[in-house]
Amino acid sequence: MIPNYLTELPQFLALLGMGVLLLGVFYSLYTFLTPHSELALIFEGNTAAATMLAGAMLGFALPVAVSLAHSSSVMALAQWGASAMVVQLAAYAALRLLHRGLHTAIEQNRVSIALWAATMSLALGMLNAGAQLAMDYR
Repeated sequence: MIPNYLTELPQFLALLGMGVLLLGVFYSLYTFLTPHSELALIFEGNTAAATMLAGAMLGFALPVAVSLAHSSSVMALAQWGASAMVVQLAAYAALRLLHRGLHTAIEQNRVSIALWAATMSLALGMLNAGAQLAMDYR
């Protein structure tokens, strides 16, 4: 007889794969929308760029992780992940409106601005995750 965890391995791999795919799509969209190259700045030692990117990635990954824990299908995870992506990209747009010189500050390695932006992204991700927990996933 096959152990229970082996029978559920395909579902686990499908959900994990969708989670990784969602994270990759978010990263690609986020870095496409920013006017500077995060990786280039990070490789140059720019802590502000690393901080802001980390906040956005964590702010997105948190609601996706909640969806992973509660979704019974890959399609449900994809839908909740897409909604988390919209929320996090809207947060980025709001940050740009609130601080018009956001990207200049990041390029100048102003860590205080990056911490503010990362905190806002992460806080919104936490609220998004909490709202998802209140939903009925059935």
